[in-house]
Amino acid sequence: MTARCVMVLGTTSGAGKSWLTTALCRWYARQGLKVAPFKAQNMSNNARVVAGGEIGSAQYFQALAARAEPDVRMNPLLLKPERDTHSQVILLGQVDDALANEPWRGRSEKVWPQIAQSLDALRAENDVVVIEGAGSPAEINLKSSDIVNMRVALHADAACLLVTDIDRGGAFAHLYGTWALLDEAERRLLRGFVLNKFRGDAALLAPGPQQLERLTGVPTVATLPMWWQHGLPEEDGVFDDRSVVAGAVTRTVAVVAYPRLSNLDEFQPLKNVPGLRLLWARSPADVAGADWIVLPGSKHTSSDLQWLRTQGLDRAIARHAEAGRAVLGVCGGLQMLGEALIDPYAIDGNGPGLGLLPLVTQFEPAKTVRRTQASFGAMHGPWTALSGVEASGYEIHHGRTVQHAGMAAAHTVLPGGLGWQNAQGNVLGVYLHGLFEDPAVLHALFGAAAPTLDSVFDGLADFIEREFPAAYLGGLIACN
Repeated sequence: MTARCVMVLGTTSGAGKSWLTTALCRWYARQGLKVAPFKAQNMSNNARVVAGGEIGSAQYFQALAARAEPDVRMNPLLLKPERDTHSQVILLGQVDDALANEPWRGRSEKVWPQIAQSLDALRAENDVVVIEGAGSPAEINLKSSDIVNMRVALHADAACLLVTDIDRGGAFAHLYGTWALLDEAERRLLRGFVLNKFRGDAALLAPGPQQLERLTGVPTVATLPMWWQHGLPEEDGVFDDRSVVAGAVTRTVAVVAYPRLSNLDEFQPLKNVPGLRLLWARSPADVAGADWIVLPGSKHTSSDLQWLRTQGLDRAIARHAEAGRAVLGVCGGLQMLGEALIDPYAIDGNGPGLGLLPLVTQFEPAKTVRRTQASFGAMHGPWTALSGVEASGYEIHHGRTVQHAGMAAAHTVLPGGLGWQNAQGNVLGVYLHGLFEDPAVLHALFGAAAPTLDSVFDGLADFIEREFPAAYLGGLIACN
């Protein structure tokens, strides 16, 4: 094994691990090094299709930042929550139902060999592996079954950074408490503390960092200012409304934020379209006045559809469609737009759809996971601009959707059962994720180009290059 390993740990979820890992991937790649990302276990319903199956979206973007081909070893274990007490388990890119039925604590020893082998293989093929932890490494109730934080760090002899969100308050206590709960061998791997999301005069932090170093022996190596609009898709949460539209709002897009929504990261490019306001809808009031309503993907379509009805959003969406305004359903959202969900294999659940497209979806055991490229046919209504546009994206779904045999057919707009329009033309349903990441689609719909992911990655690398001490990041791999 030749690669040096740098690991980003956090005092909490949301501290900034994912974006800092992404920034480090691009920074080391820009030094002419061969770089790969790694996260042993990710829990997220945001996933991407790669060679061998699917991985968490964060590791997919980290691979692109590293200028590497994404593959399943970069995120060997992915947990996709379907209910509060159950997740679909993806091991090395493929669904593993047997693991999903294992007791949670017993599962870790069964998957650790594959995790270690994946990391070792990446180390053998690269100069640097940038590793992301999960949550906090100091959750002592989980330590015996840890496969994602300090067990990985020790296995890789990684140089570790510990990042905290100072905007939440209690940053020094978080850093000290995390350090205090680590074993001595684990503490020796800590190379620096990072204060993230700082607002104000950094001089006011004194003497906090100095006292913390005297207590722990670990220096605070960077204080990163608050940065709302770095352009990287969110990993878990919905987008923050504090990232406001520049200039006058000319179009409002409301994305329905049901409890099990998935692949929300695909809407990040809409945040960067001039004059477009992207908001998240959880009530009828949230969609009032919107130009578009988007039903995104769902990890559990039937329960999210029931939630939508409970909120009264079904009636609000119907009124919006009856007024001729645009409705878009993506994957699970497409399934909701149809007449019915049929579940003979007890995969998701039966139930009536919203009845806005004459379609029926049957859930099947085989899961479709693939990259897809297709051309839109003749379109009409608000989607006319997509006519003839070739789009690339990906599919991740269990359902198979067909025309309702007893109703007038919908207008097929994508081949192979990938997309339909209603007769009026304002309601569109597609199985293709990632449409708004396709420059051709973005330009056709908005006449604008959002910043490319590559420019976002370079911006992240520029940011940490400014904020970390000169030669520090290079030193992390030199002394590891």
